[in-house]
Amino acid sequence: MNNSKSLTISASEFKSIIKDLVENDTVKKMNNFRQHYDTTCFDHCYKVALYNYIICKKLKLDYISATRAGMLHDLFLYDWRIKQPGRKRLHAFHHPRTALENSMKLFNLNSKEKDIILKHMWPVTFVPPRYIESYITTFVDKYCALEESFIHYKQNQKLNKIYRYAYVFLSLLVIRII
Repeated sequence: MNNSKSLTISASEFKSIIKDLVENDTVKKMNNFRQHYDTTCFDHCYKVALYNYIICKKLKLDYISATRAGMLHDLFLYDWRIKQPGRKRLHAFHHPRTALENSMKLFNLNSKEKDIILKHMWPVTFVPPRYIESYITTFVDKYCALEESFIHYKQNQKLNKIYRYAYVFLSLLVIRII
């Protein structure tokens, strides 16, 4: 018999950790910006926060800071694909600082949350993360980006297949009419 306390992954606990974040009007604006293909910035951050919660809780790490920082790690509120005056094109290098500045204007962040947000693009951001939760967020962020890209690609492949069948069907119909 195992007497160790079991870790419970709870949807209600996860939601309570980020409740004030997801209800914030500025954070909600992330729904207006695409992150990876069809995924909004909000949905991407929500997924990173969820995976951070699960992984860090299972590893008995600071899952609260990791979850909250995951929800804020891409709080940059612009379409990074469009060139804008005054904004450099090297989005990957600059957006962590922007996300941190935006987050700090809205919420009181602890040092771990700040590190997670600022260094989630490591090694692109050069200075390595200070905390294990920051490394986890870095890898979770990349995993989510790949997953979102794969889902988009897979859906487009299905759509292309439908278009091919429609083309063949219409071609046969035209041939039959002629």
